[in-house]
Amino acid sequence: MNSSRRGRRSSTMGGMPIDDMPWWRWRANVRSALHMLSDVRFHEECWLAGVDGYGDVTDAVYRLVEDTWLDNWSAEKYVGTIFRDPGEAALVDAAVLGVLRIMHQVGPDAPVSAYLGHQSWPDAVRAAREAHVRLAVNDGEDPDAPPQPLHALRAFTGAT
Repeated sequence: MNSSRRGRRSSTMGGMPIDDMPWWRWRANVRSALHMLSDVRFHEECWLAGVDGYGDVTDAVYRLVEDTWLDNWSAEKYVGTIFRDPGEAALVDAAVLGVLRIMHQVGPDAPVSAYLGHQSWPDAVRAAREAHVRLAVNDGEDPDAPPQPLHALRAFTGAT
């Protein structure tokens, strides 16, 4: 535990303490992206409906890979810093590969409907769901709670 955090009340993202994993901010971003990518109801009620505050598919994919470079490296590289064990890492790798394959085929500027209508989307959602559930459960959270808006993620991580 970081000694500067000792004695401070630990903030949480649901059940996840901020000092639980060394790179908890990256974990929070990956978890948020996986959560949104894995929730079919969310896709319909927020992304397809154009609800503000949640970004879009491209934003979620970028959150998933941007700081971690998971588009270039295996999540295995981050076991012990972002991911708790090789099982989490393997599930995240499968999710990343699925959504990146679709993004490369439809393009990053495609409308949400192009992603959701892609023939491989159900498989990508399934892989994201498996990863999301594993990470959420390992963090003591309910994997079936609705995704939080991006302002909540920014507040949690201290991002601007």
